[in-house]
Amino acid sequence: MVRTSKGSLSGLLGFALTFSSIGYASAQEPQPAPSKENVSSPAPLPSAPLATGKKGKQEYTGPMTLVELPPTPMLDEEGNQRQDPDGKLMFNPPVKQQRDKYGHPLFDEKNKPVMQTKDNLGYDENGKKLHPSKEKPPKTTSVSISRGTLTVDGMTGKAALNYEIKDLQYLYFYVPGIGTTVVSTGAFPGAVEQKKAFDDKTLTIAVGEHVVQLTSDKSLLGKNSESAFVRVDKSFVVPTKFPVMGYGQIRVAPYAWPGSRTNNKTNEELKGVVEAPPLPADLRPNPLLQPCPAGQMRPAGSQSLPGQAAAPHPCVPIVPTQAMTTSSNQTVTSTGNTQTRQ
Repeated sequence: MVRTSKGSLSGLLGFALTFSSIGYASAQEPQPAPSKENVSSPAPLPSAPLATGKKGKQEYTGPMTLVELPPTPMLDEEGNQRQDPDGKLMFNPPVKQQRDKYGHPLFDEKNKPVMQTKDNLGYDENGKKLHPSKEKPPKTTSVSISRGTLTVDGMTGKAALNYEIKDLQYLYFYVPGIGTTVVSTGAFPGAVEQKKAFDDKTLTIAVGEHVVQLTSDKSLLGKNSESAFVRVDKSFVVPTKFPVMGYGQIRVAPYAWPGSRTNNKTNEELKGVVEAPPLPADLRPNPLLQPCPAGQMRPAGSQSLPGQAAAPHPCVPIVPTQAMTTSSNQTVTSTGNTQTRQ
């Protein structure tokens, strides 16, 4: 049995009564109604962006591969395919499809690809506008040959040469027995520089032990002397025994210059010496006539002139000198007697 004092018991009762009264009072106080600001709503789920308005970004679902047209042959003024200096065929660059400002392939209203043009290249893959490059036109060297004369070792090979070359790249000189000589104003593979070769109206080059010279009534490259770069190709043959001159854009065989395409086709069939074209009639030598038999001769003036048809000149018997003298004396005597009788 536990004894408790009256003082402690009364204290406990008083504390319990106090706590219960406070709790009851707080329970009886009116509580404020919950506001909308204090109520938390659940976070919305993320959604894909929608294209609203002109500035909205739309998702591209079209093709990503650009259409590209194959290269086309690069033609010259005559309609023939151009060649580079090494003789390789030249092609125009391939034409590509344009891109829009978003970097996507561009199509027109009929769903056809829009191709790049010289002045409109479209955009790149990052949407940056492409601008055509401003290239300076290449420097050209024009040459005018008026009443030109081509000589080899001082002997005239060609005369009355007239050429209007808008852009001089290479000159060709073919000389039988020497080969084809390629001449240019700039250096190129295999060429040797010959200083002061161009001198006002004259071009003089040394080809081995020979001297090839071209003269013109007009200045070739100006009054100042300039170097020439020369290369000799002994393997290329032109079907003629006379010197030939030309010009072109390539530096390797076959050398295609104006009017030489037929020569280039037959060059592969040549094997050494070829037949020269016939000489003019006034320059053809007349063959010697066969000698007459013993006791016969042809009268003076039997040989025809160059270019004339040979007339028949038969042989006639030779009259002895004594017989001719006696005959002459008899003729004179008879004539004198006739005059005396008169």
